[in-house]
Amino acid sequence: MTQHQLGILHGPNLNLLGTREPGIYGHETLADINHGLELLARDLDIGLTCFQSNSEADLINWVHQHRSLSGLVINPAAYTHTSVALRDALAGTAIPFVEVHLSNIHRREPFRHHSYFSDQAVGVICGLGSEGYRAGLRFLHQHLTHKQTQDSGNGHS
Repeated sequence: MTQHQLGILHGPNLNLLGTREPGIYGHETLADINHGLELLARDLDIGLTCFQSNSEADLINWVHQHRSLSGLVINPAAYTHTSVALRDALAGTAIPFVEVHLSNIHRREPFRHHSYFSDQAVGVICGLGSEGYRAGLRFLHQHLTHKQTQDSGNGHS
């Protein structure tokens, strides 16, 4: 089987993890989360690229530049509730993705309950802290492997 190349995309303010509202987001830093994901990717035998930006334009450009990825785990952070542009970038590249949130966005302020991404995602995970990223990566790997097996069984490659 072909090794999957997956991406992790972190939205605005996630560079402050570990110090920003630890009661909501936990004490792990973004570097801690990325390191754990890199170890998991090695165990799953997948390639992994991680990127974080506070700039909507940089996130969109990254998606465009990495449109050959097999899949993506994305935490759009505050852009979850505002960014039609990032949603359109994902739709335009057709990269399958899992949407992840550290906190349970449905237990927070009402404006955080709506996501511009959920209806396009192959899965949505929220409220599991950093474990949500790992669960998203595991699921996406399984989803893509299953899809690849189905496609090869149907004469597709």
